Amino acid sequence: MSQTQAAPRRSAIDVFLNVVERAGNLLPHPATLFFLLTVLVVLLSALAAQFDLGVAHPKTGELVSPVNLFSAEGLQRIMGGLVTNFTEFAPLGTVLVALIGIGVAEHSGLIGACLRIVVLNAPRFLLTPIVVFAGVMSNMASEIGYVLLVPLAGLLYVAAGRHPILGIAAAFAGVSGGYSANLLLGTVDPLLSGLSTEAARIVDPGYTVSAAANMYFMQASTPLITLLGWWVTEKIVAPRFPDGSYGKGDEKIEAITSAEKRGLLYAGIATAALTALVLLATVPADGVLRIAGETDTLKALAPFLDAIVALIFLAGAVIGIAYGVGAGTIKSDNDVINGMSKSMQTLGSYLVLVFFAAQFVELFNWTNLGLIFAVEGAEFLKSLALPKIPLLLGFILLTATVNLAMGSASAKWALMAPVFVPMFMLLGYSPEVTQTAYRVGDSVTNIISPMMSYFAIVIAFLQRYEPKAGIGTVIATMMPYSIVFLIGWSALFALWIALGLPLGPGASLQYLPGVDAG
Repeated sequence: MSQTQAAPRRSAIDVFLNVVERAGNLLPHPATLFFLLTVLVVLLSALAAQFDLGVAHPKTGELVSPVNLFSAEGLQRIMGGLVTNFTEFAPLGTVLVALIGIGVAEHSGLIGACLRIVVLNAPRFLLTPIVVFAGVMSNMASEIGYVLLVPLAGLLYVAAGRHPILGIAAAFAGVSGGYSANLLLGTVDPLLSGLSTEAARIVDPGYTVSAAANMYFMQASTPLITLLGWWVTEKIVAPRFPDGSYGKGDEKIEAITSAEKRGLLYAGIATAALTALVLLATVPADGVLRIAGETDTLKALAPFLDAIVALIFLAGAVIGIAYGVGAGTIKSDNDVINGMSKSMQTLGSYLVLVFFAAQFVELFNWTNLGLIFAVEGAEFLKSLALPKIPLLLGFILLTATVNLAMGSASAKWALMAPVFVPMFMLLGYSPEVTQTAYRVGDSVTNIISPMMSYFAIVIAFLQRYEPKAGIGTVIATMMPYSIVFLIGWSALFALWIALGLPLGPGASLQYLPGVDAG
């Protein structure tokens, strides 16, 4: 007697995420949605201006009023900024320049060969934690993780016989959800500490926040985010994108040929030469990619950090050409240009999406609605009169919420620091503590915020494998990471404060008037 096999029962989490995805994807095309949100911002600006919903600037005390874009002057500003909003959108140039160089490396076969080596030699069970950890560490070099690691993770998972969206999700979680965690100092550390210093001097004119103020905590956060990202990927996200469900996932991974080995040898020589040139430009005191006479290492290497994207372009092009010459896949300059061109051909939908996203982000900033929201949220949080640790955890939640509306970490902190740093200093908590809490809240909701600058390109990467993927797909896929990161990272922060551990070198937890932490 035959028995019918019952369909596997779906978990409550999976059912919920499917509902979120379907609801999200019922929304119009992401480009259309950003257009509609832009129209909404214009209308809200008129409404806010009508009711005069202004606030006092937390630093200057000047009245900040909503800017009405639904007016003749506002229309002129919108039309006049239409082109520059698009061309000056921060991620646009970064993505285009980086992908031109990476396109050569991909077209030559270098990336494919390297991925096959990784898949053939690395233990399969370590693939996800390696990807998440690499994403976290990539934040040392600003946007490199978004433009390099996220799309490569998709290819890597395909080569390993797993669903590419799973790889994109793991990489995106590490790069963006774990934005502030790192074992080393990165570009964001001196940026935020400078803003914290200015805010602290509202209360204490002599106070200085060091760029290493949060280093110990962020180092401890790195293995935490790696482990949490690994667990979420395998236990919650993987069942939604099972192995073999992607059409190309069953392809056999071929061994490296002799021609490819020769290409890899040439690529290795080119890599060694480029590395030597970079070291020559950055290590000596008079190196061309550092500021001569500057004693602070991070400040001295500012030219190098500014050149990261250019170096990605050069590395992709030079190493890709070297591989192609060795492997025989590049025989003339036409092959190089074709590789660059093919990488650009895949970005047509992304460029359209970015055009509308850029208008929305810029118009939202023009209205001052973000600042008004931040100040009103601060006043509400202050009014709760919570004990210190719950108050700081409340600040993490507030930051995570504000992050859904304002994508830029530095822009948010420039607005929020003058409110919260002095407020917590008066409560006895140091600026370093406030900055740490901010960085936790700012990181965890990046991956579900359409306002995050690179959200659009993640949608584009997903659509390479799932053409029907939309905002709902991204949010449903990344929401488990956001929730788990928020809970786990906040718990670590609360434990850290309770134990009285230093956040970084010389960074006290308490604020004592007259004591300089820098």
